[in-house]
Amino acid sequence: MTSEAHPTVRVTHRFAASAERVFDAWLDPKSAGRWLFATAAGQMVRVDIDARVGGRFVLVDRRDGEDIEHCGEYLQIDRPRRLVFTFGVPKYSAEMTRVCIDIIPRDPGCELTLTHEGVLPDYTARTEAGWTGILAHLAEVLARSP
Repeated sequence: MTSEAHPTVRVTHRFAASAERVFDAWLDPKSAGRWLFATAAGQMVRVDIDARVGGRFVLVDRRDGEDIEHCGEYLQIDRPRRLVFTFGVPKYSAEMTRVCIDIIPRDPGCELTLTHEGVLPDYTARTEAGWTGILAHLAEVLARSP
């Protein structure tokens, strides 16, 4: 597998919230179900998060009557700096990719850099746009929640 055959997507977002709040939003089922892989036209029907190294997650968004499962396993959890997990969407591919979340405190708030390794070439642009939208949605959810 070459990096050209399976590109890396990198997205950065600044948040007004603290690094701890942004980090915790990834691992809290109630919070994650409101923004992670949630679509405006869909309905989040399942959020299972076992927030430990070796633990797994499954989030299922129902879109037009069809369930889209997003799943993976946590490889590294270093609150509030780094979260690394495998990631897959079985409906579209049996391959698992790797996502690294790096968070740096900034005044005010923090900066998050998401690096998604091993993206299928046909999904590079869609993956970048998807993560950009997901991070923007997280920022909105955090702004609405004290």
